[in-house]
Amino acid sequence: MEYLKETQGIVAYSALVVVLYLLVRRPHDPRLRSVTALVAGWAVGYPFGRSAARGQWFLGLDPMVCQLVQHAMLQVGVYGLICFFLYSALDDAAARRQVLLKLVPLALCIGVMTWCVLSIPDDLRVAAARVPNSLGGGPTGVLAITVFYSLGNGYLLYGFATMFVWALRYARGAEPRLRRGLLTTSVGLALLVPADAIFVSSNVSRYFGEPLPRWLLTTAVWFLLPGVVLCVAGVVYPVLAMRLAATRLWLRHLRAYHRLAPLWTLLHQSFPEDALHRVPSRRDAVSLRGVHRRYYRRVIECRDGLVRISPYVAETPEELPLAERLRAGLETRRSGAVTLRRPIALAVPESDGMDADVRELEKLAASLR
Repeated sequence: MEYLKETQGIVAYSALVVVLYLLVRRPHDPRLRSVTALVAGWAVGYPFGRSAARGQWFLGLDPMVCQLVQHAMLQVGVYGLICFFLYSALDDAAARRQVLLKLVPLALCIGVMTWCVLSIPDDLRVAAARVPNSLGGGPTGVLAITVFYSLGNGYLLYGFATMFVWALRYARGAEPRLRRGLLTTSVGLALLVPADAIFVSSNVSRYFGEPLPRWLLTTAVWFLLPGVVLCVAGVVYPVLAMRLAATRLWLRHLRAYHRLAPLWTLLHQSFPEDALHRVPSRRDAVSLRGVHRRYYRRVIECRDGLVRISPYVAETPEELPLAERLRAGLETRRSGAVTLRRPIALAVPESDGMDADVRELEKLAASLR
């Protein structure tokens, strides 16, 4: 059990770092802001919940107030999940209206829970804070405690059940990356819904002095922790997968940029006027910025240079390797000779597309090393 809780914290904080990084890059994306609210709510509430479960004070707050902070943050996270689906399913104007409407029950729920916490007597506050961890123990017949936990778990149950239906519905027509994320989220929600249903039932039965059996509450806890992890992982997965795909493309362009250096250098020495922007500096070899721009510029400049030198290459023996013909053509041009040949195609790829074109240029560049 302790291992699962630690795993939940690691996943929550790792996901928070990822979404904050992405939010800095795209601060106006409402879907990304919603995901950030989800992950931040669960991550911020995690240490407060741990302190409340132990009956300890945290940051000057008594255990029951810590329990309030944790439940409020969990509800904010669920609200963020609701907002994510609303912005994904509706246009921005309609989604904003729904987001404001969904804020009303959240505010009322947290407000009533705050009143309940303030109403709990001092001698019951530690025991009340440890109710979720007591698996059937703790005080019974106290209205404030019953309302607090019933409202807290009830809002989560409402949110998780709604999201479960939406996740399955939207996964059918989603693109593969998003579909995998939604299916992962739906698995987590499928664990969270029965867990919260058990907790709400236990909260109500506790008021009448008959908590649910311990084995049933233990089962709910075992559903809860992996459900949270899967839910966060599923929501973050599409964004993270997109970022990883962009990173792979970035690395491929960076490698191609450096692999084309021998070819580009020879051509640039003969045709410096063809440079599209500026001559690369020594810092470009290690610079991590503007990789895509430098990559496309280098590919275009290599192609332009090959077109310019191709009439001289056409005069060289065709049985020679292209690299030797290119060197010979460049030497002929440097000598001041004039050719009447027309341009010809050099390093022609076998298939269409820029990737195939770049592969041919890389082969030529490698033979020039």
